Amino acid sequence: MADRLKRALAALFALAALAALIPVARAQIADPTRPPSGVAEAAGEAGAATGPVLQSVLIPKRGKPLAIISGQQVGLGERYGESRLVKLSEREAVLDGPSGVERLQLTPDVEKTNIAAKNVMKTPAPRAARSEGKQ
Repeated sequence: MADRLKRALAALFALAALAALIPVARAQIADPTRPPSGVAEAAGEAGAATGPVLQSVLIPKRGKPLAIISGQQVGLGERYGESRLVKLSEREAVLDGPSGVERLQLTPDVEKTNIAAKNVMKTPAPRAARSEGKQ
């Protein structure tokens, strides 16, 4: 009986020691999804956005389109703070509020251009179709 008690106490002490180490281990684990500190500091110096930031746009086939603005889900026609989301496209959200109309770009630093039709290559016909035409 005494032997069982000694083993149980030893196991309890071992668990207590492990439990004491858990907060230390958690504090040392960095978030792997965060950018390195130099990159985050440089972005902050470059002038990080101080107002609302458009993070995502969801335009379903059925249902109400919505935007994720600074972490908040806002449906078309709904309010974000004192402003109302009045227009939503795949690249921008338009807020109308007391300070006027504000356009939020999904990728403000990227300029999108369409490919000209003359640069598009035509797909050749399959071999079977070409050989039938020669007969």
